[in-house]
Amino acid sequence: MDNATQSLLDTASRLVEAARRAGADAADAAVVRSRSRSVSVRLGKPEEVEAAEGEDMSLRVFVGRRSASVSADVRAEIGPLVERAVAMARVSPEDPYAGLADPELLATSSGDDLDMFDPTERSGDALREDALVLEDAARSVSGVTNSSGASVGFGHAGLVLVTSGGFSGARTRSSFYRQVGAIAGEGVKMQQDYDYDSRLHHGDLEASEVIGRNAGTRAVRRLDPRMIETGRYPVIFDRRIARGAFGALLGAINGSAIARGTSFLKDRMEKQVLPSNVSVVDRPKLKRRPGSRDFDGEGVAGADLVLVEDGILKSWILDSATARELGLRTNGRASRSSGGISPSSTNVEVTPGTLDRDALIRETGRGIYVTDTIGHGSNLVTGDYSCGFSGFMIENGELTFPISEMTIAGNLTDMLLGLTLANDPDRRFSVAAPTIRFDSLTVAGL
Repeated sequence: MDNATQSLLDTASRLVEAARRAGADAADAAVVRSRSRSVSVRLGKPEEVEAAEGEDMSLRVFVGRRSASVSADVRAEIGPLVERAVAMARVSPEDPYAGLADPELLATSSGDDLDMFDPTERSGDALREDALVLEDAARSVSGVTNSSGASVGFGHAGLVLVTSGGFSGARTRSSFYRQVGAIAGEGVKMQQDYDYDSRLHHGDLEASEVIGRNAGTRAVRRLDPRMIETGRYPVIFDRRIARGAFGALLGAINGSAIARGTSFLKDRMEKQVLPSNVSVVDRPKLKRRPGSRDFDGEGVAGADLVLVEDGILKSWILDSATARELGLRTNGRASRSSGGISPSSTNVEVTPGTLDRDALIRETGRGIYVTDTIGHGSNLVTGDYSCGFSGFMIENGELTFPISEMTIAGNLTDMLLGLTLANDPDRRFSVAAPTIRFDSLTVAGL
C-alpha cells in the first residue's frame, strides 16, 4: 500500500474513532482522492481546458436506529464535522432498517487484481493534439459541414472505506475517454451525430481517427430524413442505446423501488420477465470492466448475482437497509455517493443471441432501426415507455432512408418479454447489452 492510500485510510479511521467517542453507536467513513484533466476543441481551436484535484471525506453515523451523513473537504476540522453528524442523527427520525452491514458479510480483504488502474499521465498538449485529430477526422468526411466539438480527457481516483464494524479497504481506478460530434448539411436541414469511446486503460481506447470518421459518417447518413405512417412495427435498438432498455429492467428490480412499491415488477419474483433463452447476471469482479469492485459501499464482499435466469426473475439488487426492509440479506450491491447509500448493479452481462446485427436486420424484413432516443423514456411505476427517436427504415432486410421526428411507445412488460438479442454485446460499459429487437411497438408518424 502506498503512502497516499495509507494517509486516506488514517483519515477515515480517525473519523470513525471520533464518531464513536462523540456518542455514535456505529459509523463508517469514506475518503476519495480524485484528479482529472480534459481538453475540448472546436473548429481547430481550443475551447476549454479543465484540470481538477480533490480529496473529500464523508461520514455516516448511527445513534440507535437514527442516522445522519455529512461530507467535507479533507482539510476541514474533524471535530466539528463529527459533532454535527452525531447531533443531526440524534434528531433524525428513527429508521428500523438503518445500520451497518452485518459483520459476517464484510469482505475479508481488498485489493483483488481487477486491473482497474492505469497510471498513464496525459499532458494538456497531448490531449489537445488528440482532440484535434478526432475533430479533423470527423470534418474530413464528405458531407460534414461543421463540428460540435471534440473532447478528450482522463481521470484517476482512489477510495478508502473504514467501518466501526471492522472493515478497512481501498481501491483505485482510472478512466480515459474520447468523444466528438459532427454536423452535416446546412440550415434547417442540418443533422448531427457523434461517436465516443471510454475505457479504464488508455491503450484500450479506439483510435481517434476511427472515432472521428464514425461520427462524420453517422451525421451524413442522417441527412434528408422522412416520416413514415403511424402503425406497429418491429423495432431494433442500436447497441449504443440498447443498454437503456436493460437499465429500465435494472431500475425496476432495484431494492429501493421494490421496498417503496414503485416498480412495475414488484410482484414478479420467480415469474417470467424476459424470453426463456435470456439470462442476466451481475458480475462485480470482472477484470478491466467499469463496474468492477472488490467490496461495495458498505464493505460487503460481492459475488456473481443471477438477476434473471432463463427469463425468470431471481433477485433484487440490494444494500443492507433495503434488504432488511424486504426481509432479505444484502447481496453486496451498495453504492456510496454524497447522497448516502443506495443499491446499484456492477457489471451486467446479458445472454447474447445467435444472430449478428446485420442478420437481425435481415430477419426483420420491414421495421425500424433506432439510433437515438429523445425525451421521456420509462415510467418504472407503470412500465409505460414512450420517447422520440431517430434512425432508419428497414425494408427488405436492409437499412434504407433515415427517419426522425416520430415517437415510439409500448409497455416494458410486453417489450421485455418480446426481445430478440443479437450477439454483439458492448463490454465497454457496465451494462453489456447487444443490439436488440422488440417484436412490436407503436410508432407515431404521419
